[in-house]
Amino acid sequence: MEGQQTGSTSVFETVRTMLAVRHYQDRPVDANAIRRIVEAGRLTGSSMNRQPWHFIVVEQRDMLKQLSALAGSGPYIAEAAFAIVVAIEQSRFAVSDASRAIQSMMLTAWSEGIGSNWVGFEGMREVRPLLGIPETLEVLAIVPFGYPAQTAGQGKKKRKALAEVAHREQFGQQFD
Repeated sequence: MEGQQTGSTSVFETVRTMLAVRHYQDRPVDANAIRRIVEAGRLTGSSMNRQPWHFIVVEQRDMLKQLSALAGSGPYIAEAAFAIVVAIEQSRFAVSDASRAIQSMMLTAWSEGIGSNWVGFEGMREVRPLLGIPETLEVLAIVPFGYPAQTAGQGKKKRKALAEVAHREQFGQQFD
């Protein structure tokens, strides 16, 4: 399957160019695109195939504003076309598994021209009653999605050089 592409963008190009988007156009996202994004999360692998996640898709403007107010680090949720609230079950690997699902959803969105950004990290107890999430689940994150308000500088990332973070065989041996 080497070199296989999804749509017109390869997976590597999607990863290489994806940036956090915090400002969105006032434009709805097609229902089919939303379904593909949620499906990407659902289809993500998980430890022992437990799939310890629940995805709550929020599109109502009033609810997006309320989520924005509850997530101190994400006032831009109110601008998004929709958001996905990710709730997790209690399990040793739930955070890791749901994080993988979130990344799958974000990459799928980006490959379709839809931006996103991770908001919060656990501890958002106030979100549970707002969305009817049972007490047995924890809200891991809120991920707003929408078409970027500005042209994002695709591929222009500030990252450490590969030689600083990658090693061959043992730590400290240069990765060529």
